[in-house]
Amino acid sequence: MSSTRPDALSATVTPVYLAASDPRAATMIADLADVYGALYGPGAHDEMTRYPADLFDPPQGAFMLLMHDDVAVAGGAFMSHSAGTAEFKRIWTHADHRRQGLSRRVLAELESEAARRGYVRVFLTTGPRQPEAIALYRSTGYTPLFDVHADPERIGLHSFEKMIGSPPADQPLPPITPPVLRLD
Repeated sequence: MSSTRPDALSATVTPVYLAASDPRAATMIADLADVYGALYGPGAHDEMTRYPADLFDPPQGAFMLLMHDDVAVAGGAFMSHSAGTAEFKRIWTHADHRRQGLSRRVLAELESEAARRGYVRVFLTTGPRQPEAIALYRSTGYTPLFDVHADPERIGLHSFEKMIGSPPADQPLPPITPPVLRLD
């Protein structure tokens, strides 16, 4: 872990929006695939290729890295989920830079960008073997769409939502149907 005091690095990073296919994103994507593989097994690598990279391109999506000295230290992306709702994906912080406020900064940057693009709600999921992510989302205002008292493994994917704006009165948001994750 970096010796920088918590949240100090978060104040010195620069958000860079780029295409998911940009070579600067390769380290993030490879590292995230390795993390998923270690937590959930070889099939988890499929998550990284489930969606075409262009779904994270403007105007419907975004792919962002937090850069420090020209090195990606954290990042994330979003794509359109449904009318008015962005789905956040690929929330990542390099292992050497965790516990420094970078994931919170990623969420804040993506929420702001999604709101600028006209989204009023964020939807995201994380797996049951990522308690740090679950705690992060709960502590940053995301509403769990699952029974928080149930066994995490029995829940499967942990789905969350957060309002980042107000939908027009004549265009209510459709309800979110959380996806199902099978761990067996």
